[in-house]
Amino acid sequence: MLDWNGLRYFLEVARTQRVSAAALRLGVRHSTVSRRIHALELELGTLLFDKSKSSGFTLTEEGIRFFAYAEQIEGTLTSAREDIAGQSQALSGHLRVGSTEGFGNYVLAPLMTDFQRRYPAITLDIMPVPRFISLSKREADIAIALERPQRGPYLCTKLLDYSLKLYGNKDYLARSAPVRKKADLAGHTFIGYVEELLFSDRLRYLDDIVSNSRVIFKSTSVIAQYHAALQGQSLAILPCFMAAQDERLQPVLEDDIVVTRSFWMYCHEDLRHSRRVMALWDFLKKSVQLNQGLLQGEASTLRYLP
Repeated sequence: MLDWNGLRYFLEVARTQRVSAAALRLGVRHSTVSRRIHALELELGTLLFDKSKSSGFTLTEEGIRFFAYAEQIEGTLTSAREDIAGQSQALSGHLRVGSTEGFGNYVLAPLMTDFQRRYPAITLDIMPVPRFISLSKREADIAIALERPQRGPYLCTKLLDYSLKLYGNKDYLARSAPVRKKADLAGHTFIGYVEELLFSDRLRYLDDIVSNSRVIFKSTSVIAQYHAALQGQSLAILPCFMAAQDERLQPVLEDDIVVTRSFWMYCHEDLRHSRRVMALWDFLKKSVQLNQGLLQGEASTLRYLP
């Protein structure tokens, strides 16, 4: 019989990729976690982690496979405790959510603090990154992406369409020649992505909006583009859910220049039976729909569920 405590230690190390971080969460010594992991690997007869000073503890192929089983056991035990104890509202455990960078920082992070107020026994990892999240490698429980996964055992839903518009610093626009039509943009410079490092073709839109645009500042980060636009030297196409919340930015030709994209939310099919995952799933679905106005540029503040 595998020791459940050993599984708990394994899950925490897998999620944090650091023995010290796992020990802090579990409230034990660093040496205790190391000893438990070593004992588990001996019991299974395989290495579960590749250990490195630079990258920490990363799951081996066997570790990834074992992680899926360990999470199922954790979920089953949590559900059993909730059902038997009659505490279906007192959900507990750990959840990790990965998303695109801008949405993760400007929408997901504040919504997650609201979720945690409702479920204080659930701990959260939020990963807003400018790349795709790999659920096959168990990088997250729930992923929010620009594209629907083409294949895989996933539960998937469309969260919402969102809009991007052309924005400029108000002071910059006040001292520049008026922009009344697209042809007037020829005298302006632009901010955009590093084309060869784009992680999704859904981020290719600047040339479609402004042909032969003179891009003088490029970044792989939409947040870096946002801060560059605030400096008042160039224009940038930005998500409305970011730019509309900042009074220093003003849309340019907002009726003529609108880009529409979508957010998709998905998780592994086997997590549909996890109450805490489904609680977060339903919360995000309702919260994002409540903020349709912000995501589509018709509102300037984030709203929260009652």
